[in-house]
Amino acid sequence: MLSDTPGHPAGEVALAAFRAGLEPALGAHLLEVPAEALQEAGLSEGASVTPPGGDSLTLSPMFSSGLIERPVSWVALAGFMGTGKSRIGWELSRALALHFVDTDKLITRVVGKTIPEVFAQEGEGYFRACEHEVVHRVTRLEHAVISLGGGTFIQEENRRQLLERGPVVVLWATPETVYQRTKHSDRPLLRVEDPLSTIRSMMDEREPVYRQGTIHVHSDGRPSEEIVEEIIERLWAWADAQHAWAAQGEATTTGDHRAAD
Repeated sequence: MLSDTPGHPAGEVALAAFRAGLEPALGAHLLEVPAEALQEAGLSEGASVTPPGGDSLTLSPMFSSGLIERPVSWVALAGFMGTGKSRIGWELSRALALHFVDTDKLITRVVGKTIPEVFAQEGEGYFRACEHEVVHRVTRLEHAVISLGGGTFIQEENRRQLLERGPVVVLWATPETVYQRTKHSDRPLLRVEDPLSTIRSMMDEREPVYRQGTIHVHSDGRPSEEIVEEIIERLWAWADAQHAWAAQGEATTTGDHRAAD
């Protein structure tokens, strides 16, 4: 498989093709409404939002100006599958008037295959390489909420880039909740005899890495509006702390300069 030989010419060609298709796919993806939001609104699949003026990768001048008060202009959502990243990410993006990007759905758009098909036909290594390309691109976006795949934040280089770019909100849920939310899906990691035990084991294994996120919010048994409200409140607190640290750093630097004079 391509994934098992990252340096193999065939694998490099496939990855180069992915890079070439990423930019136009991202432009189209930014205008697409998630299936979950469409179902709730009673709209048909494939509906889109009104394209903003100017560059497709930026919001309109009103959105990018100071007319809309928001704690951050970029934030990523991480966490295990089934914790609500796509649904909460979309609603958070609407609340903050930001673009929304679901990295898994962006990959499927570029490759033209479902995630299970990519795992089965190209292998996990190829998928992770595509995932890394997507992380590299979305960390250069402005005015966006990024919903990450369950394993994206686990990869060290992805994690470094994301945390350097901005705050990463980690969503949490119990293994039982994750299982109930995902048991009817075709996710590769659930194709085992005892998926609940697999979920428990994987969540325990990944917890120390997820704990490296910036903000942590539980999604069990809570309406999405309440979760989004908490995230925004926590983002304001984070932003205020960042500004305070920056001001303290400037004051220290100014004091050092005066002492040197």
